[in-house]
Amino acid sequence: MRTDITAEQIKNKMAEFVRADSGKSADRGTLWDYWSALSRAVVDLLADDWEKTRDTYDVVRQEHYFSAEFLVGRSMLNNLVNLGIYEKAQEAVAAYGVNLTDVLEQESDPGLGNGGLGRLAACFLDSCATMNLPVTGYGILYRYGLFRQQLAGGFQKEVPDSWMESGYPFVVRREDERVKVHYNDFDVWAVPYDMPITGYGTRNVNRLRLWKPEPAQEFDFNLFNSQRFDDAVIERNRVNDIWRVLYPNDTSYDGKVLRVRQQYFFVSASLQDIVRRYKIAHGTDMSHFAEFNSVQINDTHPAIGIPELMRILVDENGVEWTDAWKIVTSVFAYTNHTVMAEALEKWDAGIFQYLFPRIFQIIDGINIQFRNELLAQKLPLSLIDELSPMMDGRVRMAYLSIYGSRAVNGVAELHTEILKRDTLKEWYRLWPEKFSNKTNGVTPRRWLRSCNPELSALITELLGSDAWVTDLDRLSELTPYAKDDRVMERFLAIKRGSKQRLAEYIFAKEGVEIDAESVFDIQIKRLHEYKRQLLNILYVLDLYHRIKADPTISLPPVTVIFGAKAAPGYFRAKAIIKFITETARIINTDPDIDGRIKVVFIENYNVSNGERMFPAADISEQISTAGLEASGTGNMKFMMNGAVTLGTCDGANVEIAEAVSDDNIYIFGCRVENMESTRAYYNPRWHYENIPGLKRVLDHLIDGSMDDGGTGMFRDLYNGLITGSNWQPADVFFVLGDFDDYRKVRDLVYHDYTDRLSWARKCWLNVANSGRFSSDRTISDYANEIWKITPSKI
Repeated sequence: MRTDITAEQIKNKMAEFVRADSGKSADRGTLWDYWSALSRAVVDLLADDWEKTRDTYDVVRQEHYFSAEFLVGRSMLNNLVNLGIYEKAQEAVAAYGVNLTDVLEQESDPGLGNGGLGRLAACFLDSCATMNLPVTGYGILYRYGLFRQQLAGGFQKEVPDSWMESGYPFVVRREDERVKVHYNDFDVWAVPYDMPITGYGTRNVNRLRLWKPEPAQEFDFNLFNSQRFDDAVIERNRVNDIWRVLYPNDTSYDGKVLRVRQQYFFVSASLQDIVRRYKIAHGTDMSHFAEFNSVQINDTHPAIGIPELMRILVDENGVEWTDAWKIVTSVFAYTNHTVMAEALEKWDAGIFQYLFPRIFQIIDGINIQFRNELLAQKLPLSLIDELSPMMDGRVRMAYLSIYGSRAVNGVAELHTEILKRDTLKEWYRLWPEKFSNKTNGVTPRRWLRSCNPELSALITELLGSDAWVTDLDRLSELTPYAKDDRVMERFLAIKRGSKQRLAEYIFAKEGVEIDAESVFDIQIKRLHEYKRQLLNILYVLDLYHRIKADPTISLPPVTVIFGAKAAPGYFRAKAIIKFITETARIINTDPDIDGRIKVVFIENYNVSNGERMFPAADISEQISTAGLEASGTGNMKFMMNGAVTLGTCDGANVEIAEAVSDDNIYIFGCRVENMESTRAYYNPRWHYENIPGLKRVLDHLIDGSMDDGGTGMFRDLYNGLITGSNWQPADVFFVLGDFDDYRKVRDLVYHDYTDRLSWARKCWLNVANSGRFSSDRTISDYANEIWKITPSKI
């Protein structure tokens, strides 16, 4: 911790930065001026350690984490806590007559990620820095992120997320380290912007390097002078498209081209940067490159790095193909994040031929090599066709990743077993030694220590120190306190405070008044059919009708909270959002219900919202179709903050159940091992017609009682559940099949909530058994078993 830093130093640095940036004295600054100045002061205070860390890492074996997204959340609070200067910053800003909490609220969430994939990457970087591991993250500096979600009449509307338009001091431009990325149609400069990643209890400062594209030719001066203004800047606009948004809509061919262009941009820039740094530290002999460098591909978005490193080695450094392939397959490792074969990324080969013919040639060469290798093993041609990295005019990015990597891992025990048994079974049969499991984790620094300071303080008091912050297994020592009623009362009071703060935030933001004494039942995650937000809201609508029919039903008041974004081109996901908001409108305004149920959809869910919601949750909804959720990390954050999981036997829920025992988790629904046989006879119409209450709630979609604005959204939802289509069977995600069991178990959860102390013990035991879900444990596994790196403390 930075005991050498004083509040007076921070105050004086802030004064300098306010004057320099705004041209006025510090005592006349705005809240935003103080936030900007404090941010710059923090970067200034850690700059020397940041530079020492980079120099230390450059001469040892390093890991490079490639990810299309890093959902880092706001930086200021995390850095103040990690540096141990939060109280000093409080004192410094108080000297200017303002509150640090108000200053912190000036920061926008960086628009660098979307869901679990990006948040996982951010947690991993936090753990790597805390553990002094030589790891650098690489991605894109998105100007507008995914999008800012607005709800207009209950419909999702996407608007730009202008998170960095006023400046963001925690990203530092490194102009002298720019590199050029070549496409067939134009060249582009890749300019690195570095974000410091501070560790907890260490002076090491790791780095997230984000690339911004800039045109090699800003504009055509002659065309501009000829008054052909649009033509003069057409290349600049095409370059700006690369960094404009995360995951541009790829329902059109042009959208697909832009996606591939994006992926190649950050991967090519990153590999050029790594090679440059290797040569500075170790010389130009590339034969030792793999000894000092490992690259983790986080999902398939960076898979194009495999042929790109081949290009750099063969074309730019004169390495023979065979030797280059040995280097490449020693450098790369691949993390798979889906069990759905249809979700594995594939691109038309023509896109590669158009954008970078040389990369296409190399992929073709890799494909020929692969086929020859399997032919030599006398494998059937049909199997070779099935597994080839390029087939039927498409590049299969997952297969390219597996073939070009030394290691392949899943992200939960169940997920990895499904990969080996089903999705990637033939690959596992050919190269079993490549496959391993690395169950995901989340950082306890942000997701407990920072976002839930009251609970953290209680834990530290009971354990006698804050050593648990970097050794989460210590939480198991809390288990005996579950029998201490006084501790449980304190725990309930902390939860009540978190719920009250969330209630106040929801009222201010959404205008919905909720009861902090009610059950807070929360589902926050990316909106996708397999995550089954639809199942959740169908239950809520059914409960509404049951209470209307029998007001004497003995259940506590319930607040059901959703937070989710739907991809811009995902029509059915947007329909589910509209269905949720329509249901909320009906229930929240019905005087007969009298507040017994409230439904809230949090607009523009992001990390900052999550930091308010995880500590306040009583119930964590983890209800994906069994066998389809790779892991989940929201389930771990809820658990760590004392919520009980209501979920299917899917993803990391399986390991959570093992950790807390069946008495402290609520599992429902069809199991993975039974899903295939169940689907053989499954008829969703039978459930619709025979499960009590189900027809009543589903008919809301078609009877005119709910308004979808004439879009046909609700009819499409209904048809998707009941009749299916030519391209998809009815209810492919088993919503109606699991409904009855879900209702029974969720009713039981609400009933159990009414026994306050018994409920508190369940929640407490979830906290006490969350140690195995620290990202520190996950990263230790990666570092020891895949990356082969060791700590390098400055």
